[in-house]
Parts: sequence; structure tokens; C-alpha cells
Amino acid sequence: MPQITIQELTISYRGPSLLSAVSCRIEPGEHIGLLGRNGSGKTTFMRLISGQERPESGKIELSDGTRIAILPQDVPLDIAGKVAEIIARGLPKSLHDLEHHWERDQMVDRILSQMEIDGTADFQRLSTGMKRRVLLAQAIVSKPDVLLLDEPTNHLDIDAITWLEGFLGSLTTTLLFVTHDRAFLTKLAERILEIDRGKLFDWACDYPTFLKRKELALLAEEKQNALFDKKLAEEEVWIRTGVKARRTRNEGRVRALEALRLTHAARRKSEGNVRLQIDSGERSGMLVCDLKEASFGYDKKTIIPPLSMTIMRGDKLGIIGRNGAGKSTLLKGLLGRLAPMQGTVKLGTKLEIAYFDQTREILDLDKTAEENVGQGKTNIMINGRSKHIIGYLQDFLFTPEQARSPIRFFSGGQRNRLLLAKLFARPANMLVMDEPTNDLDTESLELLEERLVEYEGTVLIVSHDRAFLNNVVTSTVVFEETGIKEYVGGYDDWLRQRKAAKKKGEKTTEENRPQASAPKQRTMGANDSVAVAKKLSFKERSELEKIPSLIEQYESEQRATHAKMQQPEYFKQPQSKIAQDQTRLGTLDDLLVAAYARWDELVARES
Repeated sequence: MPQITIQELTISYRGPSLLSAVSCRIEPGEHIGLLGRNGSGKTTFMRLISGQERPESGKIELSDGTRIAILPQDVPLDIAGKVAEIIARGLPKSLHDLEHHWERDQMVDRILSQMEIDGTADFQRLSTGMKRRVLLAQAIVSKPDVLLLDEPTNHLDIDAITWLEGFLGSLTTTLLFVTHDRAFLTKLAERILEIDRGKLFDWACDYPTFLKRKELALLAEEKQNALFDKKLAEEEVWIRTGVKARRTRNEGRVRALEALRLTHAARRKSEGNVRLQIDSGERSGMLVCDLKEASFGYDKKTIIPPLSMTIMRGDKLGIIGRNGAGKSTLLKGLLGRLAPMQGTVKLGTKLEIAYFDQTREILDLDKTAEENVGQGKTNIMINGRSKHIIGYLQDFLFTPEQARSPIRFFSGGQRNRLLLAKLFARPANMLVMDEPTNDLDTESLELLEERLVEYEGTVLIVSHDRAFLNNVVTSTVVFEETGIKEYVGGYDDWLRQRKAAKKKGEKTTEENRPQASAPKQRTMGANDSVAVAKKLSFKERSELEKIPSLIEQYESEQRATHAKMQQPEYFKQPQSKIAQDQTRLGTLDDLLVAAYARWDELVARES
């Protein structure tokens, strides 16, 4: 017997229906991922199931005794008090009197232990991730039969997300959840429901299978629409020209044409995809940032211990760590916005930085989308071409009406898209992105990944989206318990290398255990060589001292050549002279790469 039965459900606000006569059945214990574009009606669908909203027509039937709990997307601002008290609010009212206080306290203590939460903590002082964990505890403390989760991974770090996956996976409760985290979907979803243009599609499969079937379905729909449009066009030609040659016309064919017209008018076209372009502008110097034993912090308190690392032009660096570990502090240090407490920071030349802030503070909520992006201008330059702000915003799926509306009423996904539009409205050869994937639908997310992979500039990304890290970054900086370490590749590459290093460490420990007199080995940092190399010779030490001035010489020549090539009269010279300069620029690039590689090698051996 189904736990939830939805029949002919319809609801709309302004414009086309969010849900138009949709039906489905949900069985006990199913783990279902709910998918759809931003604004398609996913949150509304869950609010209808939970009884927080009422449909215009249709009905929702629950099996006898079914209890539903919902975890909202955002943390309500008016929640205050001790954590244990807040969790207890999720229990039935019958347990709140003095007669049942022992049973109530026992249930709260059990969930506190199960979810590793401090019941005495002040809710307002917790991080956003911990607040959401408390609200999840409040939702499940009464052991609901159905749990509705709206973006449960938002604001959680990777450790918290993997814990949540394991916790939810162990529940026998029915789960219906909305998430942009594709790894989370892959791990938990056994069935996919998709809201698309007012319809509800039941794919009855896991997420990887859904992706394959969805692609085939879109191709079939496109082909079917093309055939339909061809037939309609032929019939339109017939009605205009064919009838003239006859005194009577085929009324049945005319009625069929009217039906075709009505069907075509009723067809809801796909919203389309964001047309995203990134203008990398003028190339920066080969060196972007070089840290040498640099530490960062505030008020004499060290947050980032001494760290050495080098970022080169074109690097795509992912930063992983627990909430509060210091990722934002490291970003500020890498960008030169925070002076080091010790050590040195060297920034490269010609850096044009665009910053994506997860708090969206660079957006003015009282201004329109047009004002936020244009900043007083009606046109912007994209890859050397002028484009009107309204047309540019339409590329990011904002209608002209939305472009002229205050963004205070935009959803989280709309604000994130607007932030991307603002970010890419000006050339930048370095992108710094702090949690760019929150609230983005899958189509926009995948397009952003493609553009970042194609982007020729430098990218620094703080993200807890494991699939996004795997698809974009070329190396990762990870805040681990033993310190900050750098790994080649994305999230899965880090897991594999960490596992291999751990096994190697365990093996080394076993081999050394019988030898009590064996010398202790130093724990190597992120930039140490894997094997202990020989110390530098006098000649190599002299070479190391000369490399920085050599790099500066190459970059100075590079800057001078670029400046010369920007002069209006430059291209009036003989073609042979222009070709000579271009060849020299290519040589300088090769020399810089070789110089930095040699510098890294010698520094690693010296440490």
C-alpha cells in the first residue's frame, strides 16, 4: 500500500502552473531525489506534501498514521535557545507536559548522542552547518515516517556531508530530498522524480541511470518537436495556398490544423541553458603567487601556520577543509589582502581578480539586477564586443522584467546566477570562487564546469561539492589534522593519495618497530619532496640565489614587449619584426616555466 498518493495536483502563482495535474505514488522506505531547474516548484511540491501549502486542485492522501517532518532550505532567523530545547520542540505536544518529561529527555539525549551534538550549546553561536544539523535532529527526533529535505548539504563541509550521507542511508524512513550535490544524489537516491515545465516525471532509477535516460529523452523530444513543427508548417502552407485552387475545402483537415495550432501554443518550451562566457582579459605574469613560510591570522592569533606554496598562471586550485578551518583566511593571504604574520608573499604582475563571495555581499539587494551588473552603464564589453545589459542578463535566464526588478525577491539560485553574471561582466585573468555551486541547478553547474575547464586564467575554488572539484581543479590544498597539504588532482585523487600515504606510513611503522634505536623521521610538509634528496652543492646554492632576479628579468622583458605591441603604430612595422617579437614572447614563456620548475626543485631539496 502506498504511503503517499498524489492525484491530479495543480498549483500556480503568476504565469504558467508550477505543477499541472501531476500524480505519483511514494512507497514506505523509498529514498527519492527530487530534481528540477531553479524555480520549477521543487520546494513548493514538498510544502504541499507536508501540508504547509494547499493545492488549487487535486489531492494528497497519506496512509493512516503517517507523520511527516521537513528540513527547510534556510535556517530561520528567529530560532534561539539551547540546542537541547530546540530539538525537543520537534516532539509531539503530548510529551511536553511534566508527566512525560523523563520520556522526552530520553528521546532528546538519544538523538544528541546519535548525531554528535552538544545539547548545552547556544544555537545562535553555532556555525550554519551545525545549525542545520540541529534542525535535522529536531525533524527526526519524533521518528517521522517521511522526511523531506530541502538542500540538506548547503553550508556543510565535506566531513559533515559524508557523515550525513551515512546517517541518512542508515534510516528506514522514507526520504524525499532536493540537492545540487551530485555525489550526494548518487550515494542516496534510489529513485528520481523530476519537475519539468509543470509536469512530474518518475524515472524509477538511480541518478547515474537517470542522466543517461534523460539525455535520450531530450533527444527524442527534440526530434518529435521538429517533426511536429514540420507538419504544422506544411499544413499552414496548404491552408493559405491550396484552398485557392478548390471551391470546397477539406473541413476535417482544417479542424486538424486548428488542433495542431492549439497544441503548438500550449507547448511549454524549455527554459534553456545559461549562455555563459568568461573573458580572461590580458594574460597575467607566469607567477601568480608565491608563499615562503608565510603564516596568517588575526590579533596575534595564528590561523594558517607557516606555509610554502607557488601558484602559476593557469593553475586551477581547489581548497578543502572543515568549516572554520581557515579557508577564507588563506584566500585573503593568497590575494595579498591579509599581511603575513611571518614569512613572505609575492604576487605576480598584471593580475585582474574577480571574486565570487558565497555570502553574496557584493550584491545590493535594494538595486535591480540591471543596476547590480551594469553599475550605471547600459552596455558592457564581453570578449571585445559591446552588449546591452538586458541582453546580457537574458543569457543568464533573466527576463527583461526580472532584470528591472529589485533582487531582494530573488531566490537563492537566481542570486547565484546574478552573481555569476556580475563576476563575468568584466575581464579577469584570475577567478576566486567561494562556494560557487550553492543553489545552482545541474544544467548551470555543468556549464560552469565546462567554462572553467576551458578558461585560460588562474582559478582558486573553495568548495564542498566533490563532483565539481573532480571535474574542474588540477590540484587541491587540504586542511588536514596534521597540517595543510597540497595534492595533485581533485577530491577523489586526494582520497586515493591520502589512503596510499596512510598505508605507507603504517607499513613503515611496522618495519621500524623492532629497531628501538632507529632514528626518528621528520613529518614532511606539502612542498617537501617525496624522497629525501641530497643537500645543495655550492654551485646549486649559487644558482638558486640567481633565479629570482633571472625571473624578474624575463618578466620585465615580457611586460615591455607587451607594452610595445599595444602601441597604435606597432603593426605598421615589417612583418618580420612582428614575427620576431612574437617568437621572443614564446621563448620567454618557456624560459619562465623552466626557471620556476628549477626554482621549485632546488627549494624542495634545500628544505
